[in-house]
Amino acid sequence: MTIREIRPEDDPLLARAIRDVLIEMNVPKKGTAYEDAALDQMYETYQSPKSVYYVVSDESGSIYGGAGIAPLMNYEGNVCELQKMYFLPQVRGKGIGRKMIETCLQAAREFGFDQCYIETMPNMKTAQQLYLNNGFHYIDQPMGDTGHSSCPVWLLKDL
Repeated sequence: MTIREIRPEDDPLLARAIRDVLIEMNVPKKGTAYEDAALDQMYETYQSPKSVYYVVSDESGSIYGGAGIAPLMNYEGNVCELQKMYFLPQVRGKGIGRKMIETCLQAAREFGFDQCYIETMPNMKTAQQLYLNNGFHYIDQPMGDTGHSSCPVWLLKDL
């Protein structure tokens, strides 16, 4: 498995992988990444300044998930968001999530962000533990306005 920057041809495979994970995790379709228009245009979305998206792929070109960094929407401050971090079951439990977080946080530091924010779902306990193990801590309210009103768990990390 390789972590690399997204390419235009990854869009359909990545959108399918992310939606499959969201369905598997019983995530509501409204108020979550499931309905984001960007989900079908991930390459284009992450061509903005201070943004990057990485995918997990194999030598055949299959996509198993990914994660990205972008400025936190609708927030005044030097904060980024760890976005759309989802992995298919085939690659979970193999250290890829830890490596992906390290890769994304390094990019966030290189972009000059001061903090990194993430939103998630209450039932995604394994993901929350991964975030906590990588220096994130829970906060009491959302930051910015990501449009993900159905995500009631918020974490933050100083970079």
